[in-house]
Amino acid sequence: MITVRSRGIAAVLGAAVVLGLSACSTGQTSGGAGDASVAPVSGKISLTYLQKQGDQQYFIDEANGAKAKAAELGVDLKVVNLGNDANKTVSEVQSAIAQKSNGLIIVVPDPAVGPQVVQTAKDAKVALLTSDDQICTTGPDPAGCDKANLVPRIGFSGQQMGAEVGKRAAAEYQKAGWSVADTRVISAWKQDVTVCGDRVQAAKDAFNTAIPGVQNIDVATDNTPTGAQDKIAATITANHGVKHWVLWGCNDENVQGGVTALQNAGVSPNDIAGVGLGAYLACKDWGTDKPSGMKASLFISGKEVGALAVQTIFDQLKNGKPLPQEAFASTTMVDPSNWQSAGLKCS
Repeated sequence: MITVRSRGIAAVLGAAVVLGLSACSTGQTSGGAGDASVAPVSGKISLTYLQKQGDQQYFIDEANGAKAKAAELGVDLKVVNLGNDANKTVSEVQSAIAQKSNGLIIVVPDPAVGPQVVQTAKDAKVALLTSDDQICTTGPDPAGCDKANLVPRIGFSGQQMGAEVGKRAAAEYQKAGWSVADTRVISAWKQDVTVCGDRVQAAKDAFNTAIPGVQNIDVATDNTPTGAQDKIAATITANHGVKHWVLWGCNDENVQGGVTALQNAGVSPNDIAGVGLGAYLACKDWGTDKPSGMKASLFISGKEVGALAVQTIFDQLKNGKPLPQEAFASTTMVDPSNWQSAGLKCS
């Protein structure tokens, strides 16, 4: 999950703060539960799904799940790839509204644009729902946002996912028979993304409950494989003498990048316990005969999230059903022995 800030983001952020203050004074969220400004739709519903990183496999799956559900419900659905461009987010939201979308589902590249997105949708009386990542109505940082001001979200429970990752990492550590003294944990994530922080903290808590005393090293990344690889390579260089490494992060990209950095530094796959989150990159390692430090990954189905998001906003627009503050899809821990039987498609 990446955020790339262009030089124009300062202007967007400034507008977001101003609009956030306006949103704070009203106390309403566009598309949220109880928002009377969003009227039911009697005819055919038109939706726009705006995704960051639309070429990433998870988001491709999410779009496909959304399209399948839209076809089932008779909804017109347009999917827009925002890439990593925060400024494009605002212009594409405006474009979707101009094209008469009744509702917007969005995964923002940068939460800083949240207040402006919310205000734009509210002014147009268009339903708004987020998937995967949170945005706040009153400020650029969802981590500092009152829960009442978070836009309703469809996705996964960061705490639950992180706990599963931490438990599996502890099991891999115990199975390997490593010692606390010569093992380090690397936690890698983009540190201004709220859901990433939730996942990583829960992984730490679960691991430390089972295996107390192992030193953790936090590594700030951009949530990409190459970004994580570069940052973790520097961490390895600064920690000579460590024999064994446990690795987790916000997503498969962080873990894959870390595993690559470790193996490039001469660390044997047998001395790496990487536990990913997503499984869409992990499965590529498992489809070869080469040993890998990626020992397991939590399979999160983008298709389920996309389908649930479309169903949820459809229920609001067609039947007046209030949006839940959060709704979660299920997850499954997979490894080389079961990823195919779990239904994971690797491409």
